[in-house]
Amino acid sequence: MNKRMDRLDRMELFVRVVDRRSFSAAAADLGLARSTATEALKQLERSLGVRLLERTTRHVAPTLDGQAYYHRCLSILSEVDEAENAFRDAQPRGLLRVDAHGLLTRTFLLPRLREFMERYPLLDLQIGQGDRLVDLVREGVDCVIRAGTAVESGLIMRRLATMTEITCASPAYLEKHGTPQSPDALEGHFAVGFLSSRTGEAMPLEFHVDGAVRQVSLPGRLTVNNSDTMADLARRGFGLIQAPRYRFRQDLADGALVEVLKDFPPPPTPLAAFYPQNRQLSPRLRVFLDWIAKIFAEADL
Repeated sequence: MNKRMDRLDRMELFVRVVDRRSFSAAAADLGLARSTATEALKQLERSLGVRLLERTTRHVAPTLDGQAYYHRCLSILSEVDEAENAFRDAQPRGLLRVDAHGLLTRTFLLPRLREFMERYPLLDLQIGQGDRLVDLVREGVDCVIRAGTAVESGLIMRRLATMTEITCASPAYLEKHGTPQSPDALEGHFAVGFLSSRTGEAMPLEFHVDGAVRQVSLPGRLTVNNSDTMADLARRGFGLIQAPRYRFRQDLADGALVEVLKDFPPPPTPLAAFYPQNRQLSPRLRVFLDWIAKIFAEADL
């Protein structure tokens, strides 16, 4: 490997260490031994004559010089990628890390995943699943698919679809507590609370009433931070819940859950992909975003 390539490799390693805040994680991402990564960064600092990183036992962070060098490296590496892609066969390649809710992935992405993998045979896909917020840069994730519109600093949002939301409960719950006919008739009812990772509190129920959105906070003995668990608790009769209709299509058909308050629907929820704005949109991420946008444009949400 010639000197120019060694220099680019060290730049890529440095960028990865800053992003991941960890020598070990960066080394693992690039298939290097941790000792190799550590020595390479020491050589880089010696060659530049500046200290790029502040190291503690738990944390790695760039110095002021490191921040400046980081942004220069991003620009240089992006230009190199763009130049190489112009002369390659333009086939996206490499590892793409995405994160999406498990049911969403199983319902919409997995049934059509083979067509994507066959269309791009040089691309590998790593799919994380969960409800929690993901620090894309720190965790090395290229994009997340999430419900909602809030955009964190440093992220770009690409809108994918709008999901219809419903309010529902189990037949056993409704038999015990009655079927409410309006949001004003919810006294004495309970909700299965979903803990917001943004506020740390249970999210209220929402209803369209006379052209406006009304929030109603109901008591509930159970609050969870996983939407699959919340759905299962609703099936077991622990309270009212609100969620996208696609999630309960089979439950409604089977009678495991019953939709209520149809005349007062919750606001629809946007579905979007989020990715860091400080990176060039790589070919592998671009084709993935185009693929999922097509899937959700055709989906019954």
